[in-house]
Order: sequence, then structure tokens, then C-alpha cells
Amino acid sequence: MQQDSRATETPGCVVGVDVGGTNLRVALADTAGTILARWSTSTVGIRSPEKVIRLIHDGVRKVMRQVAAPPDTLKAIATGVPGITDIESGTVVATSYLMGWQNIPLRAQLEQELKLPAAVDNDVNLAAIGEKWAGAARGIEDFVFLAIGTGIGAGIVLNGRPYRGTCWAAGEIGYMLLPGTAEEPAQTDEPGALESLLGGEGIRAQWQNVWSPDRTSLPKELTATEIFDNARGDALAQAILAKSATLLAHAIYNVSRVLNCPLFVLGGAVGLHPSLGHATREILERWDLRGRPRVVSSALGEDAQLLGAIRTALDAAAAHARLPESVRF
Repeated sequence: MQQDSRATETPGCVVGVDVGGTNLRVALADTAGTILARWSTSTVGIRSPEKVIRLIHDGVRKVMRQVAAPPDTLKAIATGVPGITDIESGTVVATSYLMGWQNIPLRAQLEQELKLPAAVDNDVNLAAIGEKWAGAARGIEDFVFLAIGTGIGAGIVLNGRPYRGTCWAAGEIGYMLLPGTAEEPAQTDEPGALESLLGGEGIRAQWQNVWSPDRTSLPKELTATEIFDNARGDALAQAILAKSATLLAHAIYNVSRVLNCPLFVLGGAVGLHPSLGHATREILERWDLRGRPRVVSSALGEDAQLLGAIRTALDAAAAHARLPESVRF
């Protein structure tokens, strides 16, 4: 990460975008990273990259209009997507099963549509950048951001910089094989073994599989966070919470033994639930571990991805400003 200070000297504004399987969010920010305007819309049922790009374009126009910003003040855009992303070529290699993209040249398409410098990255990597820049990991050179929402992903930061791996797939911990999960690796277009149990959809499916009116007075149709909300007073919900916390503690333990990172930041709608964080920390504290990592909740919440995208857009704008005139847009 080690951002160039000249990025904040770029005049004008930038846009950060967070593309998800169920919604798309756009934020306009000034050169200090302060969010000036926001816009969001549903992506449910939308799988076409072209339609998503049109939504992004619509969102950019709307946030610019909210603050009456002239078009020429917009200097760059950065977009996060839920999948394996080659940031050098700007290609989305593969997204989650919710979107199903493969080898989409998203950066080139955005630059063609918007006539702006663009950057793309995995959404969880952007969340880690956001936490490093303005959140719970400020001043920390080595840490892991764990996003637990519909699915699971990790943004790994080593020596102050995002670590993306040889094939851009570092941090795909949803595919980890742990005791109690599937014994065979999942295909990349399917939920991974850990994700199938610990992701929001996996927790909901577990609840429905064990639910019966004889075991709980709670309804069968509950989200993961609703199950955790009721864990204090319902034995079945407590059992689901305990299993989820145990899986998460095992995953954190395994990753910490490999990377030796002192900090894990929990994010995502499920990961931010206080009951899950508390139960996971209790398990880790029971284990007599040398160099036990600290586990904290995201300081930025749902804005982690957007702020990481804004930070990346600021860097893209600064890099573009330093290019020779002949190679600018």
C-alpha cells in the first residue's frame, strides 16, 4: 500500500465502485478521500458485464449531479468486484458464482465507456486497502481482512502492500478444506467448502437443514445475522453460532500459522456481527498460542470496499497525471 503522497494532490474528484452479486454502490470523493455523494442500485438477476458497466455509468452521472460537479473534474474511477482480478491487465478472471464472469476486460471497458483512467481489483483486496488507509489497520504492515457476507474472502497485506498471489487468487479462503467441511475441493464456479458452511448463505442453509418446530420457536426462514441475533435465547441458534465461530477460529488459526500476521480484521455483514466476533475471540483465547493474532471488527464497516476503491482511484489519477501528454486519454 505505501501510497504516494502526490495522490492527494490530484485536483478534482474520483469515483469508487463496489460491485456485488446483489447490489452496486458508487461513491464520489474529493482528493482527501472524503465521500461527497453516494448512489446504489440492485444487481439481483444481472449477470451481463455490459449491463453492470451501464449501471456504473448511470451511477457516476448521478453522484456528479448530486454535488453539481463539472464533468472535467472527475479524474479516475476504481471498481471492486467479487472475484479473481488481474490488476495489471485490468481483467476480471473469474467472479463468484453469483455473477459468473470469466476473463472480462473490465478496465478497458470502463475506460472506453467513461473516458477516464480506471483501475479494477478484487473487492476484498480493496477493503483491506481501505482499512490500511483509514480504518482498523492504520500503521499495521502485516494483516488479513476477512470479509464474511454471502460468501467469504480474504484481503492479505504483507509488508504494507496487498499480496495477490501468482495467479491473482491469494485470499480465496472460502475454498479451504477444514474438519467438518467437504472432503473434496469445489469447482471455482461453486461455493467453496468453508464458504458453504461459514458464508451467509451457508449458515442459512445449515439452519434450514436442522430446523424443526420441536427444536426452536424461531421461523425457518432466517438470515445468518438474524440467527446470530437470537443465539442468546435459543439453543438451536446458539449451536449454529458456536459452529460458525469454531470454523472461523480454525481458519484464522491456520492462516496465522502460515503468514504470522498480528492482526485479523473482520468485515462483511456476517463477519461484523458482534456475537460471531466475540465467540471467535473466546475460542482463540482458550488456545495457548504463541503470537496469537488480534481479531478486531472493521472500523469502516460497509464502507471499507468503497474507501479502498477511492484510495485506488486517487492513485490511478496521480499516476495518469504523471504520464507524458502523448499517452494520456
